[in-house]
Amino acid sequence: MHGAATPAEQTAFAAMSERRLVFMMAALMSLQALGIDSMLPAIGMIGDDLGASGNQRQFVIGAYLLGSGLGALVPGVLADRFGRRPLLLGAIVIYAALSLLCSLVTSFPVLIALRMTQAFLTAGLSVLPAAIIRDRVGGDRMARMMSTIMVVFMVVPVLAPFLGQTVLLFAGWRYIFVLMAVLAALVGLWTLRDLPESLHAEDRQSISLGPVLRNMREAFLRRDAIGYVVGSSLVFGALFGFLNSAQQLVSDTFHMGPYFPFIFGGAAAGMALANFFNSRIVERFGARRVSHTALLAFIATSVLQVLAASSGEEKLWQFLPLMATNMALLGFVGANFGSIAMQPFQHIAGSASSAQSFLRMVTSAVLGAIIGQAYDGTAQPLAWALLISGVISLAMVLFSEKGRLFRRLHPRMAN
Repeated sequence: MHGAATPAEQTAFAAMSERRLVFMMAALMSLQALGIDSMLPAIGMIGDDLGASGNQRQFVIGAYLLGSGLGALVPGVLADRFGRRPLLLGAIVIYAALSLLCSLVTSFPVLIALRMTQAFLTAGLSVLPAAIIRDRVGGDRMARMMSTIMVVFMVVPVLAPFLGQTVLLFAGWRYIFVLMAVLAALVGLWTLRDLPESLHAEDRQSISLGPVLRNMREAFLRRDAIGYVVGSSLVFGALFGFLNSAQQLVSDTFHMGPYFPFIFGGAAAGMALANFFNSRIVERFGARRVSHTALLAFIATSVLQVLAASSGEEKLWQFLPLMATNMALLGFVGANFGSIAMQPFQHIAGSASSAQSFLRMVTSAVLGAIIGQAYDGTAQPLAWALLISGVISLAMVLFSEKGRLFRRLHPRMAN
């Protein structure tokens, strides 16, 4: 196992088409999304079979999100020393093996433990794509590539509930985990065949405690990055609150359970469309201008959600367009905030991606679990969470930008 790309691998990585790289990174990240969203239609059945009820069933989702966040601190550090490729391949093998183990469980606590372990050990699938893209490009071009990745990636939240529901039509919920293992094997074979190492020899980092701590400290404390990391953590924490309680909202609050895949897929489709448009406009207008505008619109839409939810008579036709709009606006926030936060860290991209993903995912998972557990039969807790998280996120962005919004960096500052 070598610590950096050979000259031949560097040449192969440089020659790899942008389109093929984008689709491969999206496929790797999609395994994590599949592990979350394919479960949504089956949460009730899993709870019934394994003796879990009420809000307790949300831990099938919440444990995976928390495990991903806690695990995110590890792979970037290792990837800065040993390379991106071996870490990705190892994560895929673990993902497939633990998916099969999940299909065999007979205890709800054991399932939750396996889900958290799986997410922890495979966190590199969501952490390392950003580092690999940063190995290749920076600035607004990185934001465009990450947004294009998100366009492909967001197809999974749209389709995964349908995949889960389709499996349930012909077999039990355990076969959803079998499907996850099969898809992981296919992505793993593709990665093994086509992905060269991307870590440059001059960017290889020591794994000794001193350099690791220095890199992590820099990634956590840089003012121009941390506001974007915390800001995205908050708004996506509110989104995770929706993921945790979506099945209950649709089935129990709005009494439309049989249509859950269509309703959830329709809302998630807005994020995919937003990322598509973002990939087309971000290099023209700049990641800051686009994401700052989207965050302000997110806050305004959240105000409308609070008003609708507080009326006491909110219907699905009122809730869904507003929720879909805010999910779409997050499509303009996520990739851009992530790219802005990664811009200062060209030479420690793996460590920075790990540190930022750790903070982002842990904060989002804990916040999402709190919001999900606050579900009271209405959409009010979620609506207030969206508004409060948006306002605090804006304050964090203003902190990183020293009080200025909409500015655009000079190209030499962005690389």
